[in-house]
Amino acid sequence: MDLHTKAYLLSIGTIDVDLPKSDKPGQTSTSGPGAGGHSIFFQSGDHLVRLSIVSGSPLRLRLERRDEGHDERHDEGHDGGQGEVAVILQGDRLLAKGHLVQPLSHCPEQAYITISERCIFDCKFCAVPKMMGEAKSSERVMEIVESCHATGKLKAISLTSGVEFSPREEALRVAGMVRVLLRFGVPIGVSVCPFPGVNQILKEAGAAEVKYNIETFDPEIFRQVCPGMSMDEIKSALKEAVGVFGRNHVFTNVIVGLGESDQTMRQGIDEMAEIGVLPVLRAVYPHPLRVGETEMNRPSAERMQSHAWYAREAFDRHGLRGDLALTMCYRCTGCDLVPHRDL
Repeated sequence: MDLHTKAYLLSIGTIDVDLPKSDKPGQTSTSGPGAGGHSIFFQSGDHLVRLSIVSGSPLRLRLERRDEGHDERHDEGHDGGQGEVAVILQGDRLLAKGHLVQPLSHCPEQAYITISERCIFDCKFCAVPKMMGEAKSSERVMEIVESCHATGKLKAISLTSGVEFSPREEALRVAGMVRVLLRFGVPIGVSVCPFPGVNQILKEAGAAEVKYNIETFDPEIFRQVCPGMSMDEIKSALKEAVGVFGRNHVFTNVIVGLGESDQTMRQGIDEMAEIGVLPVLRAVYPHPLRVGETEMNRPSAERMQSHAWYAREAFDRHGLRGDLALTMCYRCTGCDLVPHRDL
């Protein structure tokens, strides 16, 4: 799977699986726009992609048994000697050959946990406020991380959260969990709704990285899709965070496909790179619970690659590296084209 193929798969974002329902792989997402959906992680060569399992998708996953005499070391998607090869098809056309990667919690090698699966804000692209799921206790979070640690594959912990009561209460709650989870000896990343003072709270708790999501660089679109939130407050928290956590360790999700122009996207990338923040360029996921509430058009493979290359060039100009991330999305790479990892 080359860069263009990964971009094409992400532009579709879904896949059907040729297996009985009881045998279908995948985990359920509890965070962000895709909350409630099942997905698979597919590895081929140096690229990893996460696709939501949707019946009727134009993409189809099929598992094939390796030939006993086949030298699997030459497979692009070598899976470490396991007995099955995964292939992705569109109609009769083979798009990619590789293997499925088992996530620990939400993604490979990480315990990526949504603390509060509910939110007082009503961002028009996000399913979480509609679903109003559970708010995990410290004991439940510890159980999940211990289970991931027991596999011997845990390399990072990432905590994200909606806002159950207020941003400050949520951050204090997450900070308390960070202090307890430091015992596992892996870096911890935190993504919460920012407010004045949030960086000091999370730094003192022991977080290694933070992500505050600006969602869109277009101020007018932001006002429409993120009512009750402040773009200026998010930017201020991001700028301060670079001084607290360091360059290459502060991130912001930016959704591609909300009606923003390419010019606005590039200006925003430049603005973030200039202050030392790495934007996560995420293709919009039109969740069924949010269809019709705002413009949501999945970007083409060409548009995703164009923005990713522009980000890579901006990072290079400002001395940033996408491959130095310790946690969260840039560590995983499954949902995005990550500079210095995919390109």
